Amino acid sequence: MRLAKTAALAALLSGVWLMPAAAQDLTIGRSSEQSSLDPQFSRTGNNQMTSQMFFDRLVQFDANLQMSPGLAESWEILDPKTWLLHLRKGVTFHDGSAFTADDVIFSLERADEVPNSPAPYTDMVAAVAGMEKIDDLTLKITTTEPAPTLMQDIGRVFLISKAAAEGKASEDFNAPATAVGTGPYVLGAWKPGESLTMTANPSYWRKAPEFKDVEVRFISNDAARVAALLSGAVDVIDAVPPQDVARIDSSEGLHAFSVTSGRVIYLGLSMRGDQAPGVTDLAGKPLEVNPFKDVRVRKAISLMIDRDLIVDRILGGSGVAAGQLVGDALGGHNPALLPDKPDLAKAKALLTEAGYPEGFGITISSSNDRFPGDGDLAQALGQMLARGGLKVNAVEALPYSVYSKAASAGDYGAFVFSLGASTPNAAPLLQALLHTYDKERGLGAFNRVRFSDPAYDAALESAMQEFDAAVLDSKLQDLTAMVFAEQPIVPLYWQKVHWGLKQGLSLDAGLSEETLPQDVSAKK
Repeated sequence: MRLAKTAALAALLSGVWLMPAAAQDLTIGRSSEQSSLDPQFSRTGNNQMTSQMFFDRLVQFDANLQMSPGLAESWEILDPKTWLLHLRKGVTFHDGSAFTADDVIFSLERADEVPNSPAPYTDMVAAVAGMEKIDDLTLKITTTEPAPTLMQDIGRVFLISKAAAEGKASEDFNAPATAVGTGPYVLGAWKPGESLTMTANPSYWRKAPEFKDVEVRFISNDAARVAALLSGAVDVIDAVPPQDVARIDSSEGLHAFSVTSGRVIYLGLSMRGDQAPGVTDLAGKPLEVNPFKDVRVRKAISLMIDRDLIVDRILGGSGVAAGQLVGDALGGHNPALLPDKPDLAKAKALLTEAGYPEGFGITISSSNDRFPGDGDLAQALGQMLARGGLKVNAVEALPYSVYSKAASAGDYGAFVFSLGASTPNAAPLLQALLHTYDKERGLGAFNRVRFSDPAYDAALESAMQEFDAAVLDSKLQDLTAMVFAEQPIVPLYWQKVHWGLKQGLSLDAGLSEETLPQDVSAKK
């Protein structure tokens, strides 16, 4: 009966997705849709996931975020500020044209110039001072200062064809004639709100994808997405709700696959101005002083939250409580920095010390479709903060497409957000999320709360010039301890993610939590 109800609900909400997928070799049901097919428009996870289907990068990262050569076959460090890149020979774009150093220079120069980008690639190219083409397959890059992480930084920028994209706007990438990459698939068509089709690149320089024709169907509703898999309308789905994992595993012809990702879910507390949106006195009048600028208030809120309860009750075990940005699989994780345990008495004492013995009013904002349980998480946080002594005026949960832009604009005082790791260590996250926001230098690009500590900034910038990996890891651990002593954000948990697949299919996914058709294989 439950299956029938779920299928009926899914059909009602999104009936088109229950149509058979016989015309495609592989059909994927995906929870989130990209906002643009321009691979440099936004570095949010949903956009990067799509871009990897059509475009390549200088380096590649495996399921555990370890780096290896990509379109850059090798590189040399001539001196601390000069690098020589040797590009891969024989690589061609989808249109048959040769991939050269001109395309790399064009792509890296364009990366921080894309208009209206909600999450720009600026910090990934911030260290680049100049680029010189030596020949078609050799490129010299100079940096503004020693930049040991240069390859993992510029290596995350997707490379596009200069001939196809020069002078084109982001909207032009909706057409295959502009969305020309070297990636494993060639764009067919994008129907916003519905689907994305593609065909395997017959000249791909790496291992050819197993599936020739692929359709990605965008199914944001959890029930509809699960029902599409159960009905056979799709072959793979992502973002399986925790409560449906066992059900999929016990269904004939299906199985579930789960990993702990590198994505940290956190509560941001805005320090942007003298007043924080949604923060009031007990009578509902906006507070003239922003309480989130006081570290004692930020720490008190962290102590109000029962992370283990969230993981167990809200997530059904699909998470790991967090007290910092990255887990123990990545460099820079500090094993001595444990998640706060709830301590309401200590939270009350900190609030009193900060001048808020009776608390204050707060509105908690969240997305409701970015990751499983995000709306429920916001409600749970509201209950915990109310028990901790705050007056929760409201809890609002909005579609991510609307919510993310507003969060980046500073429209929320207390808000749930996330950031996924995409490199072998914590350095990019420590820089993008917690360095003082500096648009010109490309630093603090994701620092939506506008936390600022000049001493931390200086120490981080110094560490980023360290070439010895072991020494860098030690410095990143120290920086993590240093910055979280100030509670710049409130880490909640690292997300555990689930997929559902038809029997006979497997997925090579890990910390990056991506659902890529080139990573789906038929079991032999």
